[in-house]
Amino acid sequence: MITELGHFALALAAILSVFLAIVPLSGVVARSGRLVAMAPPAGVGVLILVATAFAALVNAYVTSDFSVLNVAENSHTAKPLFYKISGVWGNHEGSMLLWALVLAVFTGAVALTGRDLPARFKATVLGIQGMVSTGFLFFILLTSNPFTRLGRPPLEGNGLNPILQDPGLALHPPFLYLGYVGFSVAFSFALAGLVERRIDRDWARWVRPWVLLAWAFLTVGIALGSWWAYYELGWGGWWFWDPVENASFMPWLTGTALLHAVVILAKRDALRSWTVFLAIVTFSLSLLGTFLVRSGVLTSVHAFASSPSRGLFILVLLALTVGGSLLLFGLRAPGLRTASVFAPASREGGVIFGNALLGAATGTVLVGTLYPLFIDVLGLGKISVGAPFFNMAVLPMLGAVVLLMAVVPLLAWKRGGGKSLARDLRPAAAITGIAAASGWVLAPAGVGVLAAIGLGLAGFILAATLAPLARRKLKSLTAGAWGMTLAHSGVGIVVAAITIASIWQIETVRVMAPGETVSFAGHEVTMTELSDVSGPDYTAMQGVLTVTKDAADLGALRPEKRTYVARGQPTTEAAIRSTLVGDLYAALGDASGEGRVVRLYWKPFVNGLWIGSALMLLGGLIALGDRLSKAPGRPRRTA
Repeated sequence: MITELGHFALALAAILSVFLAIVPLSGVVARSGRLVAMAPPAGVGVLILVATAFAALVNAYVTSDFSVLNVAENSHTAKPLFYKISGVWGNHEGSMLLWALVLAVFTGAVALTGRDLPARFKATVLGIQGMVSTGFLFFILLTSNPFTRLGRPPLEGNGLNPILQDPGLALHPPFLYLGYVGFSVAFSFALAGLVERRIDRDWARWVRPWVLLAWAFLTVGIALGSWWAYYELGWGGWWFWDPVENASFMPWLTGTALLHAVVILAKRDALRSWTVFLAIVTFSLSLLGTFLVRSGVLTSVHAFASSPSRGLFILVLLALTVGGSLLLFGLRAPGLRTASVFAPASREGGVIFGNALLGAATGTVLVGTLYPLFIDVLGLGKISVGAPFFNMAVLPMLGAVVLLMAVVPLLAWKRGGGKSLARDLRPAAAITGIAAASGWVLAPAGVGVLAAIGLGLAGFILAATLAPLARRKLKSLTAGAWGMTLAHSGVGIVVAAITIASIWQIETVRVMAPGETVSFAGHEVTMTELSDVSGPDYTAMQGVLTVTKDAADLGALRPEKRTYVARGQPTTEAAIRSTLVGDLYAALGDASGEGRVVRLYWKPFVNGLWIGSALMLLGGLIALGDRLSKAPGRPRRTA
């Protein structure tokens, strides 16, 4: 009964989203205040109905209702409750319902907030959100219904894909979708601004909090995915330029450009056309990522292979959304020109140059991701574009962006300034030289140049970002300035972590039997035990590796090779001793004689990746709080 209620609520949500897409926009055209006023209640109604449908599917998983096809294919009674719930979005149908729920949440949030928005403008934004919701809800109902019943329910389900039974990947999709779908609000604001011919400084102030929120969520989603790949897959890596990783990285790059363009528009009334274009492109790339993952054209540890008919539906939706929005942009862009003039060496000029580099990097990633697919479709064979191409083509552009991140905040608005900039960068230049020289001297043979460049970049951005704090009273800094400082410092820490973990890592592969000891990276690692263990829904071979350093006992690592009962699929569960200095990482392999293959890694400063990402998130949230406190129409506290 609850399942049928969820299905009915989903169908009602689709109908109400059609109402939201048509009636308020008709009111805008007809200048009918009564029809315009229907937009917020309809937006909240879509949220309530989609949330009801999602709750019904969660109930089916929690109660192990195997009469529901989706539950039978992706759950098991022996699964822990946490993974029963996360299993809701660990498959195609459930993940698309999660997408629709997040879209409804943002639509409801716009409906319930934005008291300073003009009623017509708000109705237009909600109407466009309704159009997007209509496409996705009918996609779910027609091609990906998660509530399909089975005539003869099985006694037991197939279980969840074992590599998805992990806290990191349980949290990764919701945060990633909050970022992906969050940019739909910027997209709707952009189209509403074009329709209402209102792209100005007020528009930028309205849209900036939504861009900040989406960017912060997408940053967390990507970081969680990287963290999961690092410790769950047992490869010791954290980024592989996987096509699905690229699908989330591209909107993050353009979203970063959009965030900075919105700042320029809000402060200087410049870059109107470029800002609107970035808002359209960023959400379009989010839809493209959905197409790549859900169409079945990609094979990836992250992807849910799906049927071509579903991919065709999403492709048509993508074509209509992107094509229609770009057509509107082309018609209205000539009216967005401003008389704003600024020097190339000004802060505005630096942001434009940085945006151009981010755009070029996005285009390169896009070509590298799609080119193999086009070659395959044209029957010209199968090729792969991997890490060497992306490292060579994309990293130099991102390195230039990092340089600009350090320099641009020190530039003056409109006119720029050479003497003051040179004075401000003098300490940073000295620290950069020391960091680069250290990398050159300490790096292994053959990679001294890469180490010098990486550590030099990290030192430069950290020094240039933090140096101004020494000359200013900390109490005088605004929350926005603190947010920018933390976010840029986080980027510097991430660059340092990537450089150190990549260049100074150590790896060894040994066959170890109980009683054997290996000297590795200054540690003594002893295999003390190999034993069979079992979990809620799996059996495993567990190795116990005691670790000592300078005769001090550092505890034990317990890597496992698991086999999940429902699917019989093996997985590798790495064991990691994590410190700020570095991670000692152990993965258990196949049997060999009386022992097991053991892969050991030393990953210096790899935790800087997560620390830097957390600082970027914190900076974004602080800047978001600052924007919300200064929203038009809100009373401000006086000192």
